[in-house]
Amino acid sequence: MSFALTRESFFWHRVHSLTGIVPIGFYILQHLTLNSFSLAGPAKFDGVIGFFESVPKHVLLAAEVLLIWTPLLFHALYGLFIANRSKPNYFGSRYNWSQNLMYVLQRWSGIALFFFLTYHVISTTVHKYATNDPRVIEYAAWQTKLTENGYLLLAVYALGVLAASYHLSYGIWNFCIRWGITVSDRSQAAVQRFSAVAFVAITLLGWAALAGFLMH
Repeated sequence: MSFALTRESFFWHRVHSLTGIVPIGFYILQHLTLNSFSLAGPAKFDGVIGFFESVPKHVLLAAEVLLIWTPLLFHALYGLFIANRSKPNYFGSRYNWSQNLMYVLQRWSGIALFFFLTYHVISTTVHKYATNDPRVIEYAAWQTKLTENGYLLLAVYALGVLAASYHLSYGIWNFCIRWGITVSDRSQAAVQRFSAVAFVAITLLGWAALAGFLMH
């Protein structure tokens, strides 16, 4: 037990990187895509909410716990463990300065995401189940939340999207290395470029979803 708590496990490292892509990465893309229905107006966005609310509650809750919350909680807690024990190596490493910088930003974005997602889940999903009222996550509620108090929460969510998109995009690069998909420097550089494009695309998708709540 003491070994498991004080030494990073190769197996759990791989599981950690895998959960960051499947199911968490897939869920983030799906979540932001569905949220972008805000661009089409309240009726379309609330229609998405209505679709999920039409699923039997016990089925929806079980799916959320097993497919989203459990892997997300593991990924977050083990990620904090890694961030606490690991340090970047700018010198004497096969990785260049930019890759080490990506590593540092990955760790800090993960820590920021832990607090952001804790607030987000409590104020949305937990609030919905506690009050048994899906209106707390409908378009009107989001519009009010994001525009009150000088758009403070809009700024928080914009930064949250930025952190999530970076963490996922860099995670793709890290996943490919950890799972032996990219071995050569050339292949790693290619995935690094792909990750940069993915970062921009996912960020714009998330920001577009937020902008949708200001347009109607």
